[in-house]
Amino acid sequence: MTRAALPILLLLPLAACTWVPIQPEAKAVRVIAAGGAPAGCVRQGEIEVSVKNSVAFYERNQVKVRDELETLARNEAPGLGANVIQPLGEPTAGTQRFAGWQCR
Repeated sequence: MTRAALPILLLLPLAACTWVPIQPEAKAVRVIAAGGAPAGCVRQGEIEVSVKNSVAFYERNQVKVRDELETLARNEAPGLGANVIQPLGEPTAGTQRFAGWQCR
């Protein structure tokens, strides 16, 4: 093994273990399924979030990437005045867009 490859191999497990903590105010934000506008809600705007989906040649677990994207979007929602988020599409290359809604 070359000396240059050793640091990369040592850092890969750390990069794969990224964890996005949920902020206290984001715990009340609900996530609803993609689709039409929720009844009785006012759209507050859109949220775009992104995380690393790969490190060098290593592809991260897509479920973990989705979870982190959702958590990041929930963290951003209170800043928009939204208490509900809804995915606007599937994650692409570690990026995803969500609609933020204020619902009763």
